[in-house]
Amino acid sequence: MERWQNCVAVVTGASSGIGAATVKDLLKANLIVVGLARRLERMEELKAQLPAKQQKCFHAVACDVSSQESVDTAFDWIIKELGGVDILVNNAGTFKAGQISTQNPVEIQQVLQTNVMGVVYCTQRAFKSMKERNFDGHVVVVNSVLGHSVLKTLGSNQLPIFSIYPSSKFAVTALTEVLRQEFKGLNTKIKITSVSPGLTDTEIVPEQYKNSGLPILKAEDISSCILFTLSTPPHMQVHEITVAA
Repeated sequence: MERWQNCVAVVTGASSGIGAATVKDLLKANLIVVGLARRLERMEELKAQLPAKQQKCFHAVACDVSSQESVDTAFDWIIKELGGVDILVNNAGTFKAGQISTQNPVEIQQVLQTNVMGVVYCTQRAFKSMKERNFDGHVVVVNSVLGHSVLKTLGSNQLPIFSIYPSSKFAVTALTEVLRQEFKGLNTKIKITSVSPGLTDTEIVPEQYKNSGLPILKAEDISSCILFTLSTPPHMQVHEITVAA
């Protein structure tokens, strides 16, 4: 991680779970970290728990990634105050249990807007900052194993509750590969990596899965994978990491 010393890393969904764990690990690696999340107070609580030196390197910014206006406001501040974005970790995501056949379309749209368009909005701004400065940055997308296959329900008599979530993550899988091809085609050396965790103990996971007895990952497990891919040499690009307990 030496080459990233004092570089600026932006982490979305930084108020809890994988995002908060990634913020902590990036700060330990001596990066300047900007946390983006709707719950500013949660990020301020996280900041208060950090060592004094790390507190100075952590900037908590309120941002709803499902809103292009909110994303633009946040990235405008980052570029003005910190000079640019060197690393982007697209971690923000949402899950709304239900069945597509009956669920309120407004809820379905919220998932797509956060999980897919949130990645688009943030990646466009980060890529623009990297390219304008001719900086070989890195974009990480926190995906899911559900972005590669749709799992069956826990019991044969249970309705699936995943709704549009797997579809949103399948879109992220394709989006990541399209962006990789675009970054190369636009004559940059900017990397992009998808990290696909299995069942992970975070707020968005339904309790029935946390209490199912299935092996479960910790947020810190996923953060360690994110830092691994960031630590690879410039000539090496990790396309996909799938993580299972």
